Amino acid sequence: MIEKDGPSFVMFSTAHLGAVVVLCIIIFLLFIVRKKWSSIQPKNKRLNERLFALTLLIIDTIYYVWLFQTERWNLSNSLPLELCSISLAMTIVLLWTGNKHVYDFVFYAGIGGALQAIATPVLDLSFPHFRYFHFFYTHIGIISTALYFTWVKGYRPTFKGIIKTMVALNVLLPIVFAINVVLQGNYMFLRTKPTQGSLLDLLGPYPWYIVSLEIVTFIIFVCLWLLFKKKVPFETR
Repeated sequence: MIEKDGPSFVMFSTAHLGAVVVLCIIIFLLFIVRKKWSSIQPKNKRLNERLFALTLLIIDTIYYVWLFQTERWNLSNSLPLELCSISLAMTIVLLWTGNKHVYDFVFYAGIGGALQAIATPVLDLSFPHFRYFHFFYTHIGIISTALYFTWVKGYRPTFKGIIKTMVALNVLLPIVFAINVVLQGNYMFLRTKPTQGSLLDLLGPYPWYIVSLEIVTFIIFVCLWLLFKKKVPFETR
């Protein structure tokens, strides 16, 4: 049985910075071997993608089992309604199906949300507790999956994908907000900011930080699109 408690997580501690370094190394290696991986047989790629999807599903399932076992689970904060929880589910679907519409969401919302989460984690337990590994494994998994499909599989983000992702998020927001009101929750931080500090602290007081976040989210999505969109050869411009 996984222990209920463990060392407290401290932002910008060795454990935190170590996870950031691991993310950077994975991104670097993924970029370096992208052409070699592209030459792998499609059948083998699909097997590896589905195996990775299963690891994400298994570790997330263990997390919810742990919440139940330790009596931490409750309706107000344990449902998979955070942006990264939704992105993780979409990541698993992407790895299993290769759906290009799902790729748009994982690339934009997944990378944007997971990077923010890793930069300022809302996390109570630190290394070597299971929750520490669950948190960073799933968030790094979201980012690496989006980059894998971009660099290795040849998918490319589009501006239309930004619009689709923004529409999807704005459909989700009122639903999650209503659930927050009913359950007295704070999913997606739509009722208050994280108490331990986050990037939301730079976006103004409640409820204006939600409006500011919409603008910042769009800007981040555009930056990701410009950075990773398909390059047009000079002679065709």
